Amino acid sequence: MQYTTLGQTDIEVSRICMGCWAIVDPQTWGPQDEEDAVAAINASRAAGVNFFDTAASYGDGASEELLGRVLEPHRQEVVLGTKLLSSCNRRDEAIRECENSLRRLRTDYIDLFQIHWPDRDVPFDETAEALDRLLEQGKIRAAGVSNFGPKDLPAFLDVMRTEVNQIAYSMLFRAPEYELLSLCEENDVTVLCYSPLAEALLTGKFESADDVPAGRARTRLYSTSRPQARHGEPGAEKEIFEALRRVREVAEAEGVPMAQLSLAWLLKQKAVGCAIAGARNERQARENAGAADLDLSADVVEELSRATDAVKEKLGPNLDMWQADSRIQ
Repeated sequence: MQYTTLGQTDIEVSRICMGCWAIVDPQTWGPQDEEDAVAAINASRAAGVNFFDTAASYGDGASEELLGRVLEPHRQEVVLGTKLLSSCNRRDEAIRECENSLRRLRTDYIDLFQIHWPDRDVPFDETAEALDRLLEQGKIRAAGVSNFGPKDLPAFLDVMRTEVNQIAYSMLFRAPEYELLSLCEENDVTVLCYSPLAEALLTGKFESADDVPAGRARTRLYSTSRPQARHGEPGAEKEIFEALRRVREVAEAEGVPMAQLSLAWLLKQKAVGCAIAGARNERQARENAGAADLDLSADVVEELSRATDAVKEKLGPNLDMWQADSRIQ
């Protein structure tokens, strides 16, 4: 396992982070057996993963509660990252919600506490005041943001240091490459990548867009005709499945699973610190962790980039995976 530090802190984290949304949201991800979820958490730890990502909104706190139960005996060995409810960015609300997350996680400190989404009705300095207070009290070790674009990130940095920016980024969703990665690199802000496997597309699980469950086929990657889509765009289904065919060929030539190859590609991109990969069972957890040990050649990285260039061009610089009217600015 490879490790890195977050931003300008001394917090050392595994470059593969276990994402803990999929283990509590059956509407999007399908039914989840809790024993499998626990096995995935434990298998991640056994493979060297020490970083676990969750949020108050994942299962209305169920994800934090599950992590708290499983990881409480190992608290000093793991790094816990969680996020505010997006409706709770005001000072008193943020402090209250941090206390709620501490209780659910069964801990007296959170390693990384992030603003989940910017709220343009709340001044950044008000939320920053809450984060500063939590830092002073030792209730959080580091503050971060999520879903902050090239306008919001500098505006937040004007009022407070952020150690990370958590954004959607994968071989099939490369919007951060247009501007945001360079901005994060210039400001020593570590990029944490969510949806690094494009909600399982990059595992090779689906043969066509029609095979993708409606709850996942609502992003801008898919046609607006999909049942739960709300973006009003044509999507990039043709380009995506052509790209997946080429990625699969590279994976076969390298003798590695597509998921591992895709995560390893991501870890080669500038400013990227960690890929936040969901795991719903022990096998997936082990496979995800193994990606950190793949050292792809520059030629393979370039070949994979070329394979997905058409998707990048079709989807453009909009950082919001779900909406044409981007909430990420």
